[in-house]
Amino acid sequence: MRLYAGMSDQFIRDTVHNQIAGKLEDSFFRHYRFRPSPAEVNSWKNSLRAVSQVFQEAGLDDHGVILEYQLPLTSKRLDCLVCAKGATDDDNAVIIELKQWDYCHEAVGEDLVVTWVGKAEREMLHPSAQARQYQWYLEDTHTAFYEEPNPVRLSSCVYLHNYAPLKNDVILSQRFEALLREFPTFTADDVDALARYLLDRLSSGAGWPVLQRIEQSKYRPSKKLMEHVANVIKGKREYVLLDEQLVVYEKVLACAREGLGDRKTAVVIVKGGPGTGKSVIAINLMSDLLGRGHNAQYVTGSKAFTQTLRKIIGPRGGAQFKYFNSYTGAEPNAADILICDEAHRLRQFSFNRFTPKTKRGLMEQIDELIHAGKVCVFFIDDKQVVRADEIGSTAYIRQAAERSACRVWEYQLEAQFRCAGSDGFVNWVNNTLGVERTANVLWDANEEFDFRILDSPEALDRAIHAKAALGLSARLSAGFCWPWSKPNPDGTLVNDVVIGEYQRPWNA
Repeated sequence: MRLYAGMSDQFIRDTVHNQIAGKLEDSFFRHYRFRPSPAEVNSWKNSLRAVSQVFQEAGLDDHGVILEYQLPLTSKRLDCLVCAKGATDDDNAVIIELKQWDYCHEAVGEDLVVTWVGKAEREMLHPSAQARQYQWYLEDTHTAFYEEPNPVRLSSCVYLHNYAPLKNDVILSQRFEALLREFPTFTADDVDALARYLLDRLSSGAGWPVLQRIEQSKYRPSKKLMEHVANVIKGKREYVLLDEQLVVYEKVLACAREGLGDRKTAVVIVKGGPGTGKSVIAINLMSDLLGRGHNAQYVTGSKAFTQTLRKIIGPRGGAQFKYFNSYTGAEPNAADILICDEAHRLRQFSFNRFTPKTKRGLMEQIDELIHAGKVCVFFIDDKQVVRADEIGSTAYIRQAAERSACRVWEYQLEAQFRCAGSDGFVNWVNNTLGVERTANVLWDANEEFDFRILDSPEALDRAIHAKAALGLSARLSAGFCWPWSKPNPDGTLVNDVVIGEYQRPWNA
């Protein structure tokens, strides 16, 4: 999905005649069913006027232009992609990430800076790092950019059209030298340099067939978490983290690097709904922290998830994957880093009604975890409840951290990686089920995500099997509306899920 696509001469005319923001706004409404914020519209007006002037300066008048291009299978959109033939008649494309920043400060974290965004100073990815991640992500997921024999050659850069760097400015500092060399950032005075950069890659024009090739190409199926955990733990790059995902990742690595010697425990709370990549970040962190020699432990409240991870990793690495209730009586700072996934599944205490009184600890489960880790990272979805006795929430964790005099950071993940990256579908589900009021009140059956209501569980079962027969991954799922029985003595499962004549067992 994109909000605008066409040739550069038309894009320049739309900008000169002050029509580009209106066209994007109308396209946004057609796709999302609500209007973009005034701040986003103003951003389009300012940034796209600036980049169109660069196109005019460079003489880019026969080039394909895509604006607000949604990255495959996510809800993230890159600002501008321009494409054409190169000097040797090969297909080329350049991502241009546009920012209205006018200053930034140092931040703790390898690829992080601090700037004014959303009415406050916030830790953000260095814009060149953001452009790099977008490039890697497209090269991993979009067939136009990886299929042989002649994939479209992709480059990326940043244009900070309001930014006048000071002497020794952090945005161009030496610590970002390697990043800037491959994914350059151009500031307000660099129009000529940006024009040369684009011409070096897109000098032959003839952008229409390249634009059509990108628009008509397909996406590689999304990678499945469990299928790639082992490769991630072995240090192979299986997932490209985007925007706030990478901010969280860098922050935790910085805490691990600098906070292990601190007397105060560092607590990082990462909030995000389903499909925002919480477990992907957690697995990437686990891989890198173990690779750097840290005693990192991956902790969840899910028996099925933890056992599957242990099985994939194997007996040696599996020892680092534990449960929330594994830390009763643990020594202080027993682990360097605890990565607590699905923290909404925390219980008040680690013992249950079958635990002998002599073995029942006095500490709450959250306090046991904070007590056991030098750095504790909690990935949480405040809107998700699985069982009635699970009480984890952002407020609950924050209160426990403050009670223990910890240093606390909170982050929010926004990008959607499930449901084909459709924010609209997720918002519609939330609105329809009364989870929260959203702008997506109605659902259009012509949308890219297929939603149906079937007449019976048998019809649903047949539909799922039909998808599986096509070679797709398919799953029939149900909420906790039925009992969960232990297997029979012979190992067979009990048909707990009963709807009329339809009967099925739970399967962990």
